[in-house]
Amino acid sequence: MTSKAVLPLIVVGVDGSEPSRAALRWAAHQAELTGAELRAVQAWRLPVTYGMPADYSDVDFAKEARESLLRTLEETLGESPGVPVDAQVAEGHPAAVLTEAARSADLLVVGSHGHGAFTGMLLGSVSQHCVQHAGCPVLVVRAGMT
Repeated sequence: MTSKAVLPLIVVGVDGSEPSRAALRWAAHQAELTGAELRAVQAWRLPVTYGMPADYSDVDFAKEARESLLRTLEETLGESPGVPVDAQVAEGHPAAVLTEAARSADLLVVGSHGHGAFTGMLLGSVSQHCVQHAGCPVLVVRAGMT
């Protein structure tokens, strides 16, 4: 009887921002070093409306999020990233989507949206939530780290 080896899994949150691109670069490098699988996850939500309800029946938000994720992957890692990347999009708040995606992960990597000076020392709400609620270790990457 043979059993398939289970590779370590690194999940990285991607939203197209520079901090998330830095997190993606770090996670891809770590996956390459450790032989881990890399799963890039982007969350999407319906826009909030106030007053008159908006008609979004002609908009495919999941498709737009997937296209954005694939574009960010190619722009950040190139056409041949060195490791296989599983690109996933999911509807929901980014913090909830990432902690759910990382349930079976060995590591969750997220970017930190610093705001400069004093507030730049603080974590963003998504990264803070992930640090507090993920079921695996979490690495928060600042844009200048890679």
